[in-house]
Amino acid sequence: MAETDGFVRVPHGPAPDTDDAPTRGAHRIDIAGDASGTVIAGNHNVVIGAHGSTVNLIRPQERPRPVRRERVALVPRRQREPVGREGDLEELEEALRGHGVVQLWGPPGVGKSTLLRHAARCLEPGRDGVLFLNGAHREAEDLAQEIFEACYEASGYAPTGPELRRLMAGIEVTVYIDDVDLTPERMRLLADAASDATFVFASRERSMLGESADLELRGLGRAAGLGLLERELRHPLPAAERAAAEELCTVSLGRPLLLLRAARLARLDASGAIRLPRPAAIDGLVSLLLDRLDPAATRALHLLATLGDAEVDPEHVGVLCGTPEPQTVCGRLVELGLASVTERGYRSIADVMPEVRRRFQEPVPADRLCDHFARWAVLPTTTPAQVADHGRALEVVAELALWKGRADLAVQLARAVSPFLAQSLRFGVWGRLLDQGQNAARRAGDATANAYFTHEKAIRCLLIGQRAVAAVLLAEALVLWRQLGDREGVNAALNAQQYTPPPSSAVPDTGLPDDGPGAMPGNDPGTTANPDPGTTAGPGSGADAGADPSAGFGSDPGGASGADPGNWAWHHPGAAPAADPSRAAAGHAGAPPGADFGAGQGTNPWTAPNPAADPTTHLVTHSSSAAATGGAATGGGVAATTTTALWASVIAVAVGAIVAIVIGAGVYQALTSSDRTSSASVSDSGSDPDSGSVPDSGSDSDVTEASPDELAGRWRDEGGDVFDISKSDDGSYQFRTEGGCGETDNVITGSSGSYSGTVTRWYQTCEVAYEEQWSIDVAADGSSADVTVTAPSIAQSECVTCGFETWTRIS
Repeated sequence: MAETDGFVRVPHGPAPDTDDAPTRGAHRIDIAGDASGTVIAGNHNVVIGAHGSTVNLIRPQERPRPVRRERVALVPRRQREPVGREGDLEELEEALRGHGVVQLWGPPGVGKSTLLRHAARCLEPGRDGVLFLNGAHREAEDLAQEIFEACYEASGYAPTGPELRRLMAGIEVTVYIDDVDLTPERMRLLADAASDATFVFASRERSMLGESADLELRGLGRAAGLGLLERELRHPLPAAERAAAEELCTVSLGRPLLLLRAARLARLDASGAIRLPRPAAIDGLVSLLLDRLDPAATRALHLLATLGDAEVDPEHVGVLCGTPEPQTVCGRLVELGLASVTERGYRSIADVMPEVRRRFQEPVPADRLCDHFARWAVLPTTTPAQVADHGRALEVVAELALWKGRADLAVQLARAVSPFLAQSLRFGVWGRLLDQGQNAARRAGDATANAYFTHEKAIRCLLIGQRAVAAVLLAEALVLWRQLGDREGVNAALNAQQYTPPPSSAVPDTGLPDDGPGAMPGNDPGTTANPDPGTTAGPGSGADAGADPSAGFGSDPGGASGADPGNWAWHHPGAAPAADPSRAAAGHAGAPPGADFGAGQGTNPWTAPNPAADPTTHLVTHSSSAAATGGAATGGGVAATTTTALWASVIAVAVGAIVAIVIGAGVYQALTSSDRTSSASVSDSGSDPDSGSVPDSGSDSDVTEASPDELAGRWRDEGGDVFDISKSDDGSYQFRTEGGCGETDNVITGSSGSYSGTVTRWYQTCEVAYEEQWSIDVAADGSSADVTVTAPSIAQSECVTCGFETWTRIS
């Protein structure tokens, strides 16, 4: 990992466009450049391409041999010493001596980041060095990979979970991670990945009860608060202002951020004496500070507020805002307490965003942002690490494009950055952008992009050890590529399928992903899949075929319990527990980004109220197919408390793992057995596996109509609801559902007893929330059918219709 102070990157992009946003269809992003690259993840050598990635198996002895660095010294930039924190620093130092994990927690603005940065620079590091990271919106596996890259020279390589732990054993580094929004389970997994390292997590709330040394950071005392005011004023407090200063310390609860703002608003009265703002004005400091900004700083703050809690390099601010000295401008915003500085750039502070939204009717135009970041990502001077560093900003921009009805722009942005996110080996942020891209592709009706994102999601699952899920996605991608007549896509999917388990080995298991980078401890069979597409996988495949996706670094059953519900960005803040925080941003891309907690669904996200006002408020969804799901949802919605949603998400992940196995055994067997044979014939004869044709799902209708396991007919579910399913001329099956948002025609495809399709879920405002995945397996005698319903991981905590039930044929 390259050492950086956060400002050495040199992004480029198009000149700022000062014209109004173009009308729909009048704007297009043309992406050029070579996005290909090769990385090694575990036992897989992956050739990343803009069209679709291909995979080859490598033997364990052929893996790269990482070279240990002598010492790690990645510390934050220098800053002024914090005022009044001597006791807190001593307490932290003492905790580091006796614990492997320390959690520093406290409310926003209390000075956690300042203390953590100071500690990283001044406290005694571990024997092998010190490392400072920012954990905001970053998954455990991505952080683990970054720690590995800091300790080893191993460009383009992500080790398996067991190998990572072996390599990190004995390395005694002190790792400081700021803005952590991981669950306790994920923090524990991250700490286990480097068992001899010492971790200090800074978060808003205490979460690792009994598992760490917990240090609560409180506001400054009166004496320290007065000292901070004097330092910022660069002048002793006048006697006439001392009472006001003391009261400011009281009403601000000693939070340094508020005191800093007050000092910046101090002015000279007619006699030339310093005059502080009155304590009664403490809630209006942000508005008063914004009144003092010059046009360049105002434009920069508008951009930062548009990007919400995402970090952005100042060079992007310069290009998008037309500011010649963006770092100076952003630094001024930090001095005023309106923005914060991180190792990767700048971002707006949460309580500033409502005031910025009040002053600006609209965010920065989505087309301008999409164009800039898409072009920047493919420049030869832009590295995959830089693209990954801006992952959160890319997510926010894609959401903004979707809210503006420009799904096509979100598709192009996600496709432009996806290869580079894959090359960065940051599989968490890559997965989120793939989810967003696929959702946008479906909205835009872009079949090629949908096939691409499905294919890449399968490759990602293969790389993180979720091979049963990869098998399902590859089967779907293969069908999509064939429907498009895309020979290259078909060949790539067939190539990857040989490394996924066949249906016979896809059985539920309590084991863990065995060869995915960042997998949990234990369960390293040390074997690999048999590359012969005509045979079953090797001994290692069965261990992970039915693995719980929540078990390893690839997902998070608990949601981001440490997420800051005070995130006042216009986009969905992810405050609700989700089945997988790596999907927290992407999962709700199907809804307007303004669907903030505490705000009406579908409202303008730029003017929506602060979602932090009621962080326990959760989404209420409405399904037009509620009647079709066994009465699981009445009125189309459910409001859950935080605890309920948390447990629901845990259960949903477990159900999701079983669903993947059911679908894998059905869809995979029905759709890929012939393709595996085709792949073998290609190897022998070199013939075209696609044969230039697209499967005709209706070509065997005469056979399937007489088959007992035919789906067409009338069915009754366990709740007594009846479904009339008819077969169309093109071989697909249709049934209609009714709900508060009108009638919906649902399409199911498949044959030989195995069928699958999607059913749209709606918010109460009739905005699309997400699409459920339905899998229907008709019994051989045709009398019954097993129906499994699942949803995107972010929707699991709110999916009241997900689960398993049995239908009975009526006629």
